[in-house]
Amino acid sequence: MSTSFAEENYLKIIYRLSEGHNEDVSTNAVAELTQTKAASVTDMLRKLAEKGWVNYQKYQGVRLSKAGEKIALGIVRKHRLWEVFLVEKMGFNWDEVHEIAEQLEHIESDTLIEKLDAFLEYPKTDPHGDPIPNKNGDMPELGYLHLADIKVNNRCTLMGVAKDSTVFLQLLTKMKLSLGSTLEVREVNVFDRSISVSIDGNQPVFISHEVAKNILVKLAQ
Repeated sequence: MSTSFAEENYLKIIYRLSEGHNEDVSTNAVAELTQTKAASVTDMLRKLAEKGWVNYQKYQGVRLSKAGEKIALGIVRKHRLWEVFLVEKMGFNWDEVHEIAEQLEHIESDTLIEKLDAFLEYPKTDPHGDPIPNKNGDMPELGYLHLADIKVNNRCTLMGVAKDSTVFLQLLTKMKLSLGSTLEVREVNVFDRSISVSIDGNQPVFISHEVAKNILVKLAQ
């Protein structure tokens, strides 16, 4: 059964909202991300339910079925592989690729995507550190920590971001933060939970709690 661009976008958004949470997604949450009226969202959810891609009960929210989750993971896989290609092979910055990948993720050819995966040497994460599901839909377990939770005097490596909006990525770039940056927490401000961090051994800079909680890291060995 073929899927339209709109249906694929809805399935991906429901997956995004439910990722890591074993609960139904509210219609209002879907409406907010799609920037669509709740009534229109309800109509689409009913259509998706008729096709067996979601389980939907009015006033109770929506959840992907196994078939819907498979489609959603395939779209996520294509999106993140294209982001890797755009950054590594085409020279785009990490804050420039999301909207382009939004267009490319709807390409139907499985053969093209498998050749793209092989060409990129089977990356596990995209340029923002998000895991890339394999062709079977299996998602790698990365186990990253939030910079905001790292204790004073601990060193860590920047592995990804929890928020990949353009303005957030541009802020990190301005601060000379990128994947692979080495960070050492020097101080935690008790008042506002901002932190002083040395980036790649340079003079410490202050990072707000809001920024720190959206930076994903792993502790240095």
